[in-house]
Amino acid sequence: MNYVEKRISDLKQYLPDRTAPADLEEFWDRTLREASKRELKDTRESVQGLSSYINYQRVTYEGFDQTPIHGWFLTPAFAVEGPLPCVVLYHGYTGSKGLPEHHANWLLAGYAVFAIDVRGQGGETGNLLPQTYGMTRGWITQGLLDPERHYYRAIAVDALKAVEWASRQPEVDASRIAVAGASQGGGLALIVSALSDIPYKTVADVPNMCHMDYGIALSTSSLVEAADFVSRFPEHLDTVLRTLSYFDMLNLYDRLKAPVLVSVSLKDTVCMPETIFSVYNRIEAPKELIVYPFNGHFTSGDHFGKQVEFLRRG
Repeated sequence: MNYVEKRISDLKQYLPDRTAPADLEEFWDRTLREASKRELKDTRESVQGLSSYINYQRVTYEGFDQTPIHGWFLTPAFAVEGPLPCVVLYHGYTGSKGLPEHHANWLLAGYAVFAIDVRGQGGETGNLLPQTYGMTRGWITQGLLDPERHYYRAIAVDALKAVEWASRQPEVDASRIAVAGASQGGGLALIVSALSDIPYKTVADVPNMCHMDYGIALSTSSLVEAADFVSRFPEHLDTVLRTLSYFDMLNLYDRLKAPVLVSVSLKDTVCMPETIFSVYNRIEAPKELIVYPFNGHFTSGDHFGKQVEFLRRG
């Protein structure tokens, strides 16, 4: 057995303890009940774009609160009649929904696309979530001392409402809505699939929001912001770890039912392989793993082709 094989073999045996708080199920059941009562208050507007082969729609909807979440709803203008499979896309940390043409690969593969901003980050979407305590930097420390008010709770509900919105569109086959993303987006895809019965498949590339007690200690991801917060306020370590535990897929993996495709890169210092394997190893739903031994925080080769093949299969 060579080194790479041994490394992968060891990671496949990695099963750290769960960190679930006693009221985890009650927290999410209540959150989902509250979210189900919130109207989307959505808008949808046709706009002109660069390509005559794309139908462009600007969308806003309300998720966790009154913040208008901005998105692109795109369909291939050359598609045959009938509802299309749809992929709901979540972006990485500090990113945005991007330009519509950035998603042309999905459209060429025959999918409708709903790409949304994560609130407050690099897109058009603001953030009305109250700030209840001082923040160090970035967004992860907003509400970090209370899971009810934490940023992750807001963006999780925003992401859940995105699949709800997609399921209501006449162009979309509601039985074939997939969720996909990388890094932060991969974590959101996983948590949406864990908390909603709408997605029929999940694609999570080098996902964040996994084994976050490990990540806050060792990774170079957005969790560095939480580590900086604890460095400044060391008396709040236990509270911070407890808050993060509500949104950690290590504690929510058993809610996953739909098939999952996960990628992991062994040289990734952002979403470290230990964090991803800790969740993947426990998933009981149908699952597939793609390992990139020599990559950092990215996939490579014909990874998009593997995603499409996974979604089309079965």
